[in-house]
Amino acid sequence: MAYDPAPPDVALVPGASDAEAELQALRAVTDSTLARLDVEDLMRELLGRVRRILGADTAVVLSYEPASRSLVARVSSGLDEEVIQGVHVSLGEGFAGRIAATRQPLLLDVVDATTVANPVLVEKGIRKMLGVPLLAGDDLIGVLHVGRLDERSFDAHDAELLQVAAERLAGASEARRVAVEHAAAALLERSLLPTELPDCPGLAFARRYLTPNDRTVGGDWYDLFTLPSGDLWIVVGDVAGHGLPAAVVMGRIRSTLRSYALLGVEPHTALELTDRKIRHFEGDALVTVVCAVSAPPYDRLRVTVAGHPPPVVALPGRPAAFAELPVDPPLGVPAPRARSSGEIHLPDGAVAVLYTDGLVERRREPLDDGLERLRGAVAADDPEVVCRTVLRSLVGARSPSDDVTLVAVRREVGRSQ
Repeated sequence: MAYDPAPPDVALVPGASDAEAELQALRAVTDSTLARLDVEDLMRELLGRVRRILGADTAVVLSYEPASRSLVARVSSGLDEEVIQGVHVSLGEGFAGRIAATRQPLLLDVVDATTVANPVLVEKGIRKMLGVPLLAGDDLIGVLHVGRLDERSFDAHDAELLQVAAERLAGASEARRVAVEHAAAALLERSLLPTELPDCPGLAFARRYLTPNDRTVGGDWYDLFTLPSGDLWIVVGDVAGHGLPAAVVMGRIRSTLRSYALLGVEPHTALELTDRKIRHFEGDALVTVVCAVSAPPYDRLRVTVAGHPPPVVALPGRPAAFAELPVDPPLGVPAPRARSSGEIHLPDGAVAVLYTDGLVERRREPLDDGLERLRGAVAADDPEVVCRTVLRSLVGARSPSDDVTLVAVRREVGRSQ
């Protein structure tokens, strides 16, 4: 029976007990390698260190998958079969499953089919086991367990040391998870947000997409595209939630809306069909959307609002006002009636502004205050000027606390068809 060798000895701090020195070594190797190692390599190095500290023959990390409520063997030292075979353990089942369900350490002095769910542990001759949960704050991210081939039982001191190792592993794993999520979110942003604005004679566009400093992308999105018929579609939406999960749902909804738009349907029909898809496939997703469609010569917008703030419209020589449109429930919420559309007239020089609530919502402030600031900042001007003015008035120099999406469209004077 072959096992990976434990890592070589580390230098012990003079005057420290063996246990204290080993614990210091564990902390040191985490700090020194976190910046340069991939998370899997870091885990393998730490697992080897844990085996040496505890005199264990095996060490395994299982990651928790909330969607399936199960643990999946991810990294091992001395028990590669678990990872190679992609072992899954249901929450509450067997040794690791009980640790995950209770979020408490567990000592096991009898390893057999009645105490463990994974037969590999029995087949390898493991006699004693100790496991602890991996936690990131209040969230379960996995389980760390170690095993011995001889009859030496683990004790409470071993459990304390393993818990320290688990905290270091959880911190490293969470740091890398956040870094990977940011990278993936940035890729989504580049791939899902339009890189070019449509060419519609007589119309000018500007747009902005802002996220808080700690995120690169979220559930907000905008889309502008034309169909073979020449129809222009402008979509601004917001998926409840933040970060990569919301961005993934956002991408699927954006693609779905584009597909239905190609059918040549009205905007309320496209949203109705998208809503059915969301409620069937996306579970508890909640999405607000405003969808505007215009045909050449682009002097009118047919607009459907699904739980979203209404567009702001500014006509030359007149104060801006919120468009008076019917408001249907957000996507993901059963609608008591068929969805409907309204119309916005765009004479020469008029500007329409579509946005997400991150632009106008502020903590400890009535929503009406933010909406009124927005209305006061919009004028029948060049769309780029409109975007700059709005963001200067409502965002200023501070990073927004929520995602902000802003789209301005203007029907230019003397350039309509």
